Order: sequence, then C-alpha cells, then structure tokens
Amino acid sequence: MKFINHLKKETFFYLVCILLFSSCFAQYNEPKVVTFKSNIKEDATATVLKRILDAKNNPISEIKFEKGIYHFYPDKGLERFAYISNHGDLMVNTPFPIENFKNLTIDGQGSTFIFHGVIIPFFIENSSNINIKNLSIDWSEPFHSEGLIVASDEKNKTFDMKISDEYPYEIRNNQIYFIKEYYEHTLGQSILYDPSRKAVAYNTESYTNITTTKKNNVHNGLENLQYKYINDERSLVSKNLKKESNLKVVQLKPGLVRIYGHKKLMPPVGMILTMKGDQAYNRVAPAFRIKHTKGFKGTNVTIHHAGGMGLIAENSSDLILDNFNVTPSKGRMVSTTADATHFVGCSGKVVLKNSTFENQLDDATNVHGTYQKIVDILSDTQIGVRMMHYQQKGFVIGQPNETLGFVRLEKSFHSYEKGTIKKVEYINNRYQIITFNEKLPSNLKTGDLIENLDGYPDLLVKNCKIQNNRARGLLISNPINTVIEDNYFSTEMEAILIPVESGHWFESGNATNVIIRNNIFQDSQHSGFNRPVIRFATDDNNENIAFKNIEISKNTFNQFDNLILLITNTDGLIFKENTITNSGTFPQLFPENPAIKIKSSKNIVFEGNIYKGKANKIIVADKDFQKNFK
Repeated sequence: MKFINHLKKETFFYLVCILLFSSCFAQYNEPKVVTFKSNIKEDATATVLKRILDAKNNPISEIKFEKGIYHFYPDKGLERFAYISNHGDLMVNTPFPIENFKNLTIDGQGSTFIFHGVIIPFFIENSSNINIKNLSIDWSEPFHSEGLIVASDEKNKTFDMKISDEYPYEIRNNQIYFIKEYYEHTLGQSILYDPSRKAVAYNTESYTNITTTKKNNVHNGLENLQYKYINDERSLVSKNLKKESNLKVVQLKPGLVRIYGHKKLMPPVGMILTMKGDQAYNRVAPAFRIKHTKGFKGTNVTIHHAGGMGLIAENSSDLILDNFNVTPSKGRMVSTTADATHFVGCSGKVVLKNSTFENQLDDATNVHGTYQKIVDILSDTQIGVRMMHYQQKGFVIGQPNETLGFVRLEKSFHSYEKGTIKKVEYINNRYQIITFNEKLPSNLKTGDLIENLDGYPDLLVKNCKIQNNRARGLLISNPINTVIEDNYFSTEMEAILIPVESGHWFESGNATNVIIRNNIFQDSQHSGFNRPVIRFATDDNNENIAFKNIEISKNTFNQFDNLILLITNTDGLIFKENTITNSGTFPQLFPENPAIKIKSSKNIVFEGNIYKGKANKIIVADKDFQKNFK
C-alpha cells in the first residue's frame, strides 16, 4: 500500500514537471511582438534581418517600429535569386524575407523606410495572412533621372538639357550614363512631363521616346544563324542585334548637356524629360514582391518610389490594398518606374480601395494570367510548355489539381477544352513538363496555348485616384468578376484597357462580368495616341467573341478629344446613364473621330446617356446592331 502511494506521488510529481515544462516551452514558442527602436535607423538591415531569421526558433506575431526614419542598405541584406514577372531576373538582397510565415503583422507606426540601391524591401513568399501597415517607402536615389529642356533647335536637330546634382551622370563614348548608389542607367526609355501640371506632357508622343538606337547596316553572317527552337527576339541575347546607338551627347558645361540625333520633333523648352534606361534592365527593385501567398493586406502604406513596380503579386490569393498609395516625393515627377501594382495568376479576392496611384511610369494596375505555348506533346497525359516572354521566365503556371484551359486563339478566345494538373516538372526557366490527371484532348496540337482558369480573381477597384502617370489606368484581363466604381482617372493613355494579349507579353485572360460604374474620366489619351478612354481589344485579327456581359453606367467623361469608347469582339454590353462633355482642356488631336467605335460585336445597348461633345458622328459601327443612344 505504501509502495502504491509512493508510486502515485512519484507519478504526480512527474506529471507536474511535465506540465510545467510544457507550459514553459509553450510560453517560449508563443509568437511575440517585437519592437525596433529608432537607434538602428542609420542602417536597420542587419538588426531587422537577424530577428526575422530567428523567427523559426522564436516566433513573431507582430513587428513594430518606433516612429522614425529608417535606412536600409543591401550590403547586409539576405541574398535571394528571384524570377519576377515583368521584371529582370536577378540576385537581390532584402531586409524583410517574409518566407513561410503565418499571421504576421508589420506596423511602421508612421515610419518612413529609405532604401538604397538594388534591394527589395518586402520579399514575401509561401506565406499566409501577412499584414503590412502604417509606413512609407522611398529610395535615397531614384532609379530614373530627370532633366529640364532649356533649348531646342529643330533645324540642327539638337536639344539642350539641364540636369541637377540630384542626378549625377558621366558621358562615355558620347553616351550619357546616370550614376546611382549601386546602380546606373542609360537614357533609354523616356517621356516628357509638364512641370506646371506635374503630369505627362500633352502630345508627348510627337517628341518621345527619344530615339536612342538606329538600324546597324554593318554585319556579316547573321542570316546564317540557325535556331532549333523558338528564339525570343526580345531576349537580352537578341534584342540588340542589328542596332547601334543613334545619339551623341556632349557636355556644354557641368550640368548642361546637348543631345544630337533624335529623330522625332525636338522636345519643347520648359518640359522635363524623365529617363529610366533600357527596358530590359530597368526593373530591378519592386517595393513588394509577393508569391504563393494566401492573404495579404497593405493598409496605410505609401510608396514614393521603386525601381520597377510598387507591388508585384504572383500566384497568390486574397490581396487587399486599402489606402495604399503610390505618389512621388522630393519634387520628383516620377513615383515608381513601372506599374503601381500588378497581379499575375492571382485568385480569391483582389481589392484596391481608397488609394492614389499617380506619376508611375506604367499602369495603376494590371490583372491577368499567363499564356504558355505547347511545344511538345509527350504522351496522352503529358505536354512540354515554353514561357514565351523573357520576363515570364521561371513562372510556374499552376499547382496540382488546378484547372488549365487549352486555347487556340484563331478559333476562340476561350478555352476549347480543360484539364487538371497532376504535377509540373520544372526543367528550366523556359521549359516545363506538365502531367494531367486526364487524357489530353484528341485535337490538341503544338502551338496551342494553355492558361490557368483558376488563376483569376474577383476584382474590386473602388474610390481610387489614378492620374498623371504614363500608360493606362487599369489593364484588366479577368474572366471572373470585375467591379470598377467611384474612381477618378486622368491618364496619358487609356483609362481602362481590357485586352486579350497573346503576341508580345503573353498575358492571358479575356473579360466577363465587368461593371464600370460611377467613375470620373478626365482628359485621358492626351499624350498623342489615337485611342479611346475605354478600349476593348484583341491582338488577333478575327471576329471571335472575347468579352461578355459588360456594364458601363453612370460615369462622367470630361474629355478634350472625341473618342470615348472602342468596343471590339464583344457580346453583351450596356452603356447607360453616362454623361459625355468636351472639357476644352487641350486642343483636339483627332477631331475626325466619333465618340464610339464598334467592331465585331453584338447585343450592344445604349440607354439614357447625355452627350455634349464635339463629334460629328456619335457612333460608327462595322455592322447593324441595336442603336438607341439617347
């Protein structure tokens, strides 16, 4: 009996020890709130990185920063190689490698993060429920450069440009190179800004891009080059063939240069030329890179600059940006050097609301999937596919059990058959082998395309201001659901472009269930393109239907030029209760245009609209259809 009682006491003692140990262990591993003080502000990279890397052993639920200005340099950042859609592929450093995290919040508490050189601030991958809020992002030196046009000589085809000390440069072999911390760029891609409006200059297409290259007629044997497989003529290897420099740049005095050889009209005095280097090399440092992540919120975030996109998300879901702003700082004309935001193969909900996207050098957002070309049929369940654009390299189109569509665009803009993924074998960044759960369609052939039908979102763009940027406002290829409402647009190209794109970027998707409602469109297309404010377009010259169930209602178009809407390849569009006026802001560029053009479309309805524009013809169509424009 004593033995039994002793055994019970001993067992009780051991149980207590186990419980105490478990309690301590659980307490040690409970996610913690980490607060960084401003004493690390001179270079916060190493301190922040060390704590994030230790999160495997010492979990974090929230990272807070005492309000202040923090600098981040690449020298002590974590190195990662990254294939990034629509960017260059490169080794890059980051202070915030948010990899394999769950339920993490980063709260800047009103801080400003200043980055230096080629660095990705937030590198987010294979994570879930990530919340980043209350902070601003900027770079100490921008990835673009700006110069004031101070003289222009149309007769001698020269113009002079004053360059401030903010943009150091040197001239090598008669070419100008802008020198940054850890980075340099040529003149490259360029566009004029009007400093009085702090917006893209009226009719800039007559003056820019500055023609940096010309045809090279001195070569031998190039015609004998043979390619067994598809050659991407835009790739870094091929893009410069049969081209040479067209410009000569001479320094007249420090900070003042003269440029010879430009083939378009000479840029007007008083305009600012913004330059960002060659397109193949000028997208190296997006502010947010998100991949294979479920649940991301960016709240009260301002991106003043990035060397590429403000945010690029790939193969992720449920992404919500609220008061997520892209706007320049320090008197610069330019914020990000590419899109403000961009979503590739994303699903669930994508929400952009209460945000400002301005002065970026590409679209406010671009939402699409990816076309990949079938180059091999390896068995009755297996194909080999190629990534077609060089900035798609490394992109994996889907995960097991996701649904792929087989597409033959000359026959239809919609998939003719479907299959689900069993596995994807990554052979290299251009070539992958996909095995399906089902047998392949009997009529499948090489040259057909595939797209991920599960890789599109429910998209909402609401209460946003989109203005003063190069290119479009929204570029949307989304066959699920799209709502665009209560926004303000003033863009140098289309405010909204809804395309099927298969010949250059290979960005997949068409459009179904699109609502464009209660927006204000102010003087889009002022840079010189003969295009409308809203355009539905395909790059395949056929009459197949690409776009269905479209509503454009209760919008106000204050447009200086005539063309408001181009409808192509559409079945089912209602344009109702819209108001169209002529703003008189700029001289008309294309006064011969009607207000609306319609091609290869049917079931188009106009109801209750008010037209106060200047077009002699309101609607021009290629066939009869229901017209009751009021």
